[in-house]
Amino acid sequence: MTEFQKYIHNYLGLIPSSDWIQEMKNAGDETLELYGNLSEEQSYFAYAEGKWSLKILLQHLIDAEKIFNYRALSFSRNDQTELPAWDEVQYGANNNVADYTLVELIEEFKLIRKISFLFFKNLNSEILQKTGVANKNEISVELLGKLIVGHNIHHLNIIKERYLKNLR
Repeated sequence: MTEFQKYIHNYLGLIPSSDWIQEMKNAGDETLELYGNLSEEQSYFAYAEGKWSLKILLQHLIDAEKIFNYRALSFSRNDQTELPAWDEVQYGANNNVADYTLVELIEEFKLIRKISFLFFKNLNSEILQKTGVANKNEISVELLGKLIVGHNIHHLNIIKERYLKNLR
């Protein structure tokens, strides 16, 4: 199994049912509820030195979803341009969350998730099976949608296990 296949497998294994479109909605709702219960001050909490704050983590979810959506849109429209990798560490280090209130970031997440949900739920099976190359790996439109879900759940699990237990 390649590193890319392991990456995909880890996220797909987190999706609790075969109805990944509904799970996209569920994970989004859970994320919004969790962040909606945080104060602005709490959003700056990181569970260890060098780890992202909750606020940066939310920005990471937004960034990743935008990238996965762009890839899925490109491949769904038969664009065969090979798309580059993205460096999540670089994106995280170059965030501008200090310029956003937590409420604004929550609103951005809510909007990108609504866009994702509407986009993917209206794709037919033929379009979902279309593929393209991103980061030198072939991937289908459907797998990109599932990655949005699995990636979101992965980070929800980390928030519950490492952040909320230590949050004051």
